[in-house]
Amino acid sequence: MKKYILSIDQGTSSSRAVLFNHKQQIIGIEQKEIKIFYPYKGWVEQDANEIWETTYQSVVRLIKRLGISSEEIAAIGITNQRETTVVWDKKTGEPIHKAIVWQDTRTYKYCNEIKKEAFSEIIKNQTGLFVDSYFSATKVKWILDKYDSNRKRSKKGELLFGTIDTWLLWKLTKGEYHYTDYSNASRTMLFDINKKKWSSDLLDFFDIPKEMLPEVKDTSGIYAYAKGAFAHKIPIAALVGDQQSALFGQQCTEIGMVKNTYGTGCFMLMNTGKRIVHSKHGLLSTIAWQINNKTTYALEGSVFVAGAVIQWLRDEMGLIKNAAESEAMAKKVKDNNGVYFVPAFTGLGAPYWDGSAQAAIIGLSRDSNKYHIVRAALESMAFQTKDVLNAMIIDSKINLKKIHVDGGAIDNNFLMQFQADILNTDIIRPENKESTSLGAALLAGLAVGFYSEEDMKQNHQIDRVFRAAMKDKERKNLYEAWLNAVERVKSQPS
Repeated sequence: MKKYILSIDQGTSSSRAVLFNHKQQIIGIEQKEIKIFYPYKGWVEQDANEIWETTYQSVVRLIKRLGISSEEIAAIGITNQRETTVVWDKKTGEPIHKAIVWQDTRTYKYCNEIKKEAFSEIIKNQTGLFVDSYFSATKVKWILDKYDSNRKRSKKGELLFGTIDTWLLWKLTKGEYHYTDYSNASRTMLFDINKKKWSSDLLDFFDIPKEMLPEVKDTSGIYAYAKGAFAHKIPIAALVGDQQSALFGQQCTEIGMVKNTYGTGCFMLMNTGKRIVHSKHGLLSTIAWQINNKTTYALEGSVFVAGAVIQWLRDEMGLIKNAAESEAMAKKVKDNNGVYFVPAFTGLGAPYWDGSAQAAIIGLSRDSNKYHIVRAALESMAFQTKDVLNAMIIDSKINLKKIHVDGGAIDNNFLMQFQADILNTDIIRPENKESTSLGAALLAGLAVGFYSEEDMKQNHQIDRVFRAAMKDKERKNLYEAWLNAVERVKSQPS
């Protein structure tokens, strides 16, 4: 009777519903794009109600188009853009402010002040994260300072906080359940990853009442049952942050395995098993997942702008009609002609963590053209990945020979080959490129017995391996020029 797992993949650019069968094959996908608002410089917002509505519409359309019964769906897994923050009224269900997106930098000055304090080390030691506006804590504080300055409502539990997984669970259960999982909790800058609980020290520091926080549960397990959206009861059996979901979807379940996701941002994660690796080179320690009370940790490098730079070339500059066109344009020139694009639209992430850095195209000359700019944009994804990989190798003391990749940009063969060349590492592209959606499906399927660990490994197929072909001298020269470009966009000490 149970034939499918429904994966809800709520990302920054779109909300998606993906249906998988027993062999982990995609049966169908529906998606709807989401508006992004930029009310002020550095501010990035979305309408939380639109996030829910586009998610719901995608699910309904997918089931209707495929002509299946909700009774055939064994479970729902939810994966989500992380750190994006929603605060809503428990009684009315209405958000009190737009969702503040992970890319938002409105609190970077406040974060810079915290960095000057000794408490910043406590934050890093407890959460595994660097103090940055990227994470949820300062976003929640900003909303409360504006709408509940004396904290009366939030202390009474009248206001609820959640990352997008929590928000969608709350909506799917008609306001009955307020949960999150360990992977998402570990991205809030409020969660002690050592003790695996909300930190009273951090809640006090940011003046965030514990009453508004969700209960934290295992990543894979039955949270609740969806109500109203389906004709039959379907268990919601996984909540997981998108990057951790991709790590699981790529079956990087052993220590030392690494995946890199090319989405709106670019995210590299290494499975570090039971060990928390504290980085000295700008990487984050985070929880990958918790299953059956057993925690798996990861080391992560976060690049804020990757695929979003291609979107910018399309929507704001009109240089390309669609993302796929970027590959052909990049190939029209033999090299980048000295042009480097540092896409620090929302600051620089790992390993630099410079929230006030600004984007720049460097090295333009009279004979530069649009093809060089498009090529430089694609190359920027590979260069930023190398920045992260270098730090990861030093921190983990593991010299990586291969990296598993996923995300929309991996269809771009030029980018994948350049990535292999600049890293001097094999790039493994899976047959199923929807690793984020797949991870949530696998975790949900595991919880209800739809998938076994053996099934997951057997059905993971490789599409292509890209191997380095670039000479060492060329690789060295290109990367040194990139590092020089980064130095030029970094903010100067005051």
